[in-house]
Amino acid sequence: MIPTSRLLRPIAVFDSGIGGLPYLLAARASLPAESFIYVADRAGFPYGTKSREKLRDIVIRLVSQIVGIYAPKAIVIACNTASQVALEDVRKANPGLAVIGTVPAVKPAAERSRSGVIGVMATAGALEDPYLDILVARHAKGIHVLRESAQELVSFVERRSAFAGEKERREIVAPYVRHLVDQGADEIVLACTHFLHLREDITAVAGPTVEVIDSRAGVVKRLRQQLSEKGLLESGMDSPVSPGPFVLTGDEPFEAEYGLLAETFGLANPEPVPRH
Repeated sequence: MIPTSRLLRPIAVFDSGIGGLPYLLAARASLPAESFIYVADRAGFPYGTKSREKLRDIVIRLVSQIVGIYAPKAIVIACNTASQVALEDVRKANPGLAVIGTVPAVKPAAERSRSGVIGVMATAGALEDPYLDILVARHAKGIHVLRESAQELVSFVERRSAFAGEKERREIVAPYVRHLVDQGADEIVLACTHFLHLREDITAVAGPTVEVIDSRAGVVKRLRQQLSEKGLLESGMDSPVSPGPFVLTGDEPFEAEYGLLAETFGLANPEPVPRH
């Protein structure tokens, strides 16, 4: 059991579903002294098809719930769509709380591109959001940016990928990846956290001349910086604590894949959000 004193100030990572789990894994590896809790908004899934206003309300309400129950010292919004829509509003509503968003890795992709063409794979909502236009204007001048809506992959990852074989996974990513590669993209930005569960398959389909890039390193770096600046960075341990909670919104029973993923990512068995 995790000591109560450590549970009082965990780092909360949340997404519409399982997309943020690779970010949790990266954060735990970089910050082994910290306690983590993962929250999957199963009741709100999917985020990428919702209006900005509805999604903003969902995210602000969920963060308020997380803060009220778990009193985290930091929250990672491990969802590009939610970050683009609600990050600043969440920060305003929670002054003093370290809130880290997930931003598409357009800047490093543009810097590394040799062909001058990069592809951004994202949800429909994220591709249409003005925030992506701002990123492109700021960091990808002179670069041709292809936008590939791959909304179907989000549901596949959430509901099917844990049980799918390599052939099935690669067949479903192939049309999206080839569409970008055929247009000259030599950098593919995974601008939806769910897609990281298919990263190896996307890389294999794209081929050796194409780099597949995501924002995990940048998010973890920013998380560490904010904790350090606020004097909240834990030290003195060199290995992760016991499995952290894996909390799901929505009604039970939970689908079988959540139990499998909890084991894969070193989390406790899935549990519902406590009533408070």
